[in-house]
Amino acid sequence: MLACMVETLRNWAGNHTYQAAQIHRPQSLDALRDIVRSSKKLRPLGTRHSFNDVADCTDDLVSLEHFTELLAFEPQHRRVTVEPGVRYGDLGTALCNAGWALANLASLPHISVGGAIMTGTHGSGLTLGNLATSVTAMELLLADGGLHPFSRDRDPEIFDAFPVSLGALGIATKITLAIEPAFTIRQNIFENLPISALDAHHEAIFAAAYSVSLFTDWRTDRINQVWLKQRADSSPPNRTDFFGATPPPENRHPLAGISAVHCTEQMGISGPWHQRLPHFRLDFTPSGGEELQSEYFIPFEALPAALRALQPLAPEIAATLLISELRAIAADALWLSPAHARRSAAIHFTWKQDTPAVVALLPKIESALAPFSPRPHWGKLFTLAPAILRNCYPRFADFEKLLARFDPWGKFRNAYISRYFCG
Repeated sequence: MLACMVETLRNWAGNHTYQAAQIHRPQSLDALRDIVRSSKKLRPLGTRHSFNDVADCTDDLVSLEHFTELLAFEPQHRRVTVEPGVRYGDLGTALCNAGWALANLASLPHISVGGAIMTGTHGSGLTLGNLATSVTAMELLLADGGLHPFSRDRDPEIFDAFPVSLGALGIATKITLAIEPAFTIRQNIFENLPISALDAHHEAIFAAAYSVSLFTDWRTDRINQVWLKQRADSSPPNRTDFFGATPPPENRHPLAGISAVHCTEQMGISGPWHQRLPHFRLDFTPSGGEELQSEYFIPFEALPAALRALQPLAPEIAATLLISELRAIAADALWLSPAHARRSAAIHFTWKQDTPAVVALLPKIESALAPFSPRPHWGKLFTLAPAILRNCYPRFADFEKLLARFDPWGKFRNAYISRYFCG
């Protein structure tokens, strides 16, 4: 095993310093198993793109940065099996070169498969589930050091607990994803959508393309930008008007005044799915990470009412905000998915790196959204009480029973897991 404490390890945004006594970077499955067997407490670590302590531990952290192999490609069964540390951008390139695709991607292609699915990370699309909904099988390294395979076919009663499980049931060593034939996407941007259009047409707006994202800075009565990602094989020609919004003369970055060089190609130019579904290109870092993020999932039908409820907070939000994104996610059956059993809208906030201001504002946002039963993204900043969170998920108690069954010693439980689960 490899252990290192030379550096001070922080998350991507730099707002959280990991507290681990040891940081392990195993390069083989046997080394990883040895670490699990010998550790009293440990947590797996992906690309460190979480903004809270979900992946932290005071004992051992296990980085999966060396677990990046594509283990099995089975086009005849429409599936691919990978190690958890592979980045979506790298997997997308490999699949596309072979003529295949994943149904969806998040806005950043730099994140790892394991970390993204475990926290319920998603893209946008009324018919598209979060990234974990493509998982059909997993192999977990359990607290006793044993390897156990799970699949939707073999374990139908409990499988939906595993893809979004926050690393609390075990460490994923193999992840099998559903794939489909490769497709092309063309991306168009529209600016200055009247926010009133969402009151009458929010269903049509989000149904207008395969994937739709809306960006707003909460400073005016307009949505700054609408990003439409249309499948070139099934969508109408490029349009010149979108519910009152108009196309810009050149590529746009979500943040006004920032060069679009980091963004994926726009202007209706068709390209491979993995180079259009993310907002940002794999070969560039979209920012220095100097930001904080929060995100709340509400029933999709409630989006216009939720935006009206937040409107009195608009000046406070705008003062602390870099940009806000509105997205749609299909309902799913995953126990801890923020889109569990309801078609969802996600209200995302990318904040300036001002932790005191953000932490002071979040309870106000959560109070305004309370009538809509908001569910936070597990890996981002929120202040909802554990009792409130428990009531958001119909299978919450069932998940706690699995925790007791698969990790009776609490090996994978850190302060975060103890805070929200098992009393």
